[in-house]
Amino acid sequence: MHSTIDYIIAFLISFSVAILITPLVKKIAIKIGATDQPNTRKIHTNIMPRMGGLAIFIGVIAGFLYLRPQSLYMNEVIIGAVIIILVGILDDKYTLQARYKFIGQLVAAIVVASSGLLIEKFTVPFFGIIYLDVWSYPVTVLWIIAITNAINLIDGLDGLAAGVSSIAMTSILIMAFADSQIVVIALCFILIGSTLGFLFHNFYPAKIFMGDTGALFLGYSIAIISMLGLFKNITLFSFIIPIIVLAVPIFDTVFAIIRRFLNKKSIAAPDKLHLHYCLVDLGFSHKGSVLIIYFFSACFGFSAIIFSNATLWISLLLMVILLLAIQLIAEVVGLIGMNRKPLINMLRRILTVKKTQKEN
Repeated sequence: MHSTIDYIIAFLISFSVAILITPLVKKIAIKIGATDQPNTRKIHTNIMPRMGGLAIFIGVIAGFLYLRPQSLYMNEVIIGAVIIILVGILDDKYTLQARYKFIGQLVAAIVVASSGLLIEKFTVPFFGIIYLDVWSYPVTVLWIIAITNAINLIDGLDGLAAGVSSIAMTSILIMAFADSQIVVIALCFILIGSTLGFLFHNFYPAKIFMGDTGALFLGYSIAIISMLGLFKNITLFSFIIPIIVLAVPIFDTVFAIIRRFLNKKSIAAPDKLHLHYCLVDLGFSHKGSVLIIYFFSACFGFSAIIFSNATLWISLLLMVILLLAIQLIAEVVGLIGMNRKPLINMLRRILTVKKTQKEN
């Protein structure tokens, strides 16, 4: 059992190591050619070193060695993390094809699932607990891969992925404290400390990008800590809570899939219509767009905390409000396309009818 002082020390160790090691990682990235070249889809105009996620990983290792959190699944979780880091480094250096990155993520997810760390059940209103049985394995693998890539897809502006990940992990940390999830608390302190240490160098104007090394590792880490904590506690909507925590990257990914399907493009085809690009196109500054998304993430994280302790009807009401808010935000900023605004158009029609009734 660790004390509060132990957690604070682990946080400071991870933070300090990450902030100090990042300049060295930057030099290594430049030396081996792990750089991000500007193109029509990128916002930056200069060649930037990437692979900064290696600094986050090293910071996490330092904090982990101090706290040494114990779990039945830890060996496999560590092996999966190493696989993810190797895939990220190779991609930052050589720009791997999507299928090779997917294979690496799949192997990491299977290793974790083989440990017995599984999404085994979740609750549904009026139906109770649903046990997944044999489906636990594919659902777990799908969850890990989906969250790993959701963080990767939102990594488009300086400091964006690091900040959103830190906010999500802070939300999980608060819920873990409330539920006495010791391993999750330890991992969150370590991960948040290291990520914030890297963010010192990554916030606008960034000196280094985290690259796939960082984005994939953070996504993988969030998927794991959500499984260790939120899925292990049988509570109302236990499957929904981590989705609310990660609402910004998850729904940005979902809308990207819908957008590409409606435009008859490949789901894997890159574009400049993700949330961060849309905000910049609307006239917000680079830093302003990042801070707006931080605010959205914090709101969803706070909602998840309320959701985890709410009654059935409050939870249902909150879920409806959140879904409407997500749809409204998506339409306002143009995540589906500037011409596709069903909710806004419906509200306009309702207001027009009411105005006509008043005039008559």
